[in-house]
Amino acid sequence: MTRRPILRQTEKLPFLHLLPNLVTILGLCAGLTSIRFAIIERFEIAAALIIFAAMIDGLDGLLARRLQATSNFGAELDSLSDFVNFGVAPGVLVYTFVIDDLGGLGWIFVLVYACCCCLRLARFNVNRDAPIVPGTRVHFLGVPAPAGAMLALFPLYLSLDGILQVQNYPLPVAIYLGCIGALMISKLPTLSPKTLRISRDKVGFVLIGMAILVGIMFTRFWLLMVLADLAYGLTLVWAMLRAKSRTA
Repeated sequence: MTRRPILRQTEKLPFLHLLPNLVTILGLCAGLTSIRFAIIERFEIAAALIIFAAMIDGLDGLLARRLQATSNFGAELDSLSDFVNFGVAPGVLVYTFVIDDLGGLGWIFVLVYACCCCLRLARFNVNRDAPIVPGTRVHFLGVPAPAGAMLALFPLYLSLDGILQVQNYPLPVAIYLGCIGALMISKLPTLSPKTLRISRDKVGFVLIGMAILVGIMFTRFWLLMVLADLAYGLTLVWAMLRAKSRTA
């Protein structure tokens, strides 16, 4: 009986090439820990961890390209991490914070949101290597998973800032969560950061605006998240109006 030879990888991998996957694991741990804090009703920490995961999302891909350490393994790991961070964790957080009073009905909307996030990521993976047609404007199809998570947490931001106690409106919040899921799997062309261009004469205004944002971040953080969601929501409304005008 012949025995198959054991393949041993003797080639050493530079530590810097592990950085992209380490960043992905960091985000995954943040998402999983967010679920833990949601279960024990530490909602501020749970929301902050999801926001942290969203902030570092994309950093792993950028590092991989800069370090020339891209791989299929890293891409799949990133996608699986995104599903936990932006599909499972926000759904669990919103459920425990607002819609658990609806029981099974509320959980159905959580399942809808999470499944839509999974479908959104699967579609992104399929089209990841699709060639870009020269002269076309780069944009996302549907709301990206990190942006969807930030929109899903909008009711939470309202309560944490004291603007509106959304716990009194579990059914509208549940329906809203399902609508965010629908936006993620839609074919609505949405904003891509890669298309943003700043005129040189307006760079100073951007830097001043950043200083204002930092000031709000350290004084009214949850209000900043509300404003960020509203601003992104306006871009979605604009995209819908443009899509409607083209089909008219």
